[in-house]
Amino acid sequence: MDLVEVAPEARPPVVKMMDYGKYRYEAARAAREARKKQHTIKVKEVKFRPGIEEHDYDFKVGHARRFLDEGNKVKLTMMFRGRQITHPEIGLEVLARVTEALVDVGKVESQPNMEGRLMSMIVAPLKSSNN
Repeated sequence: MDLVEVAPEARPPVVKMMDYGKYRYEAARAAREARKKQHTIKVKEVKFRPGIEEHDYDFKVGHARRFLDEGNKVKLTMMFRGRQITHPEIGLEVLARVTEALVDVGKVESQPNMEGRLMSMIVAPLKSSNN
């Protein structure tokens, strides 16, 4: 049996009579369980092009929907090539269609902004009851 200080910040400090080895084991086990239960949010990226075809669009929206359902944020990136950069409104239309399709599972966290030849925006998952 050992005298273990369990709450050093309290005034006066709290101490207990217990087996110190068992106390350390229990604390490590509790920390392991807490680490296992926490979910880190990742940012997944889905890339689009201004002239994307309907099937490709549906396929990529499905990927974005799955990422949001898993609780991850999604970065929607519109890639412009060559002279496509002169018509950013086409890219905005595609991104608007995507956000409209994802409105039931996510909300826009950052509006579309241009970074060189890329236009990107971030969609965050909605708070769900299973998280």
